[in-house]
Amino acid sequence: MVNRKISHRPTICYRPIQPSDLEVLERLHADIFPIRYEEEFFQSVVHARDIVSWAAVDRSRPNGHSDELIGFVTARIVLAKETEIGDLLIYNPLKPDQTLVYILTLGVVETYRNLGIARSLIRQVVKYASSIPTCHAVYLHVISYNIPAIHLYKKMSFKCIRRLQGFYLINGQHYDAFLFVYYVNGGCSPCSPLELLVAAVSCMTSSLKTVAARLRKNEEESPKLPKCKETNFLISMQAKRNLTTECTGYECV
Repeated sequence: MVNRKISHRPTICYRPIQPSDLEVLERLHADIFPIRYEEEFFQSVVHARDIVSWAAVDRSRPNGHSDELIGFVTARIVLAKETEIGDLLIYNPLKPDQTLVYILTLGVVETYRNLGIARSLIRQVVKYASSIPTCHAVYLHVISYNIPAIHLYKKMSFKCIRRLQGFYLINGQHYDAFLFVYYVNGGCSPCSPLELLVAAVSCMTSSLKTVAARLRKNEEESPKLPKCKETNFLISMQAKRNLTTECTGYECV
């Protein structure tokens, strides 16, 4: 698919962000986000100081721009016990090294949007997080009015687990944020009271079905007692020897 705003068929590739990307990275952040980032943040990104990152470039881009950023994602590894979502994970205190990957920023140049670039960048992060045995989730915040981003995360199976009132302060005005989580390496959230109730009911139903099935099986396998039916014949002498109770007016069969 070729974006109508692009005069050529793009060839999108992904690589780590490097020091030569600094100027373009700063410009893209200023163009895309209403929040201003400190110079220290950009230096940490391009020099990989506690931040991992991926860049999207268009190798078919003309005029010497084939290695210039058209998209990016930045993320950081954090200890699970030190994050705001520690209560949203089944945390094992015996393993204090459990970690998470927090997506800091994600953006794509406007002319390259709707080509699946943001989705591919997120997949890079998820793949990276999955390669870390101690990592149990990828999480991020998204401002409440960014509907396209919210739809993207939901399509990629991120779970919206919390709404944070007034999380962002932009130009003196507060905006809510949604907290999204994608679990990896067997990570999961603690069960809510409703989930616990549903699980308990399901367990009880399953147990009752098992008991009923066993009772039916026992009934089928147990020896059947002699049945009597009305007749004018007397019980045979052999039957009398086997039975201690007389059946007057009945024949045992």
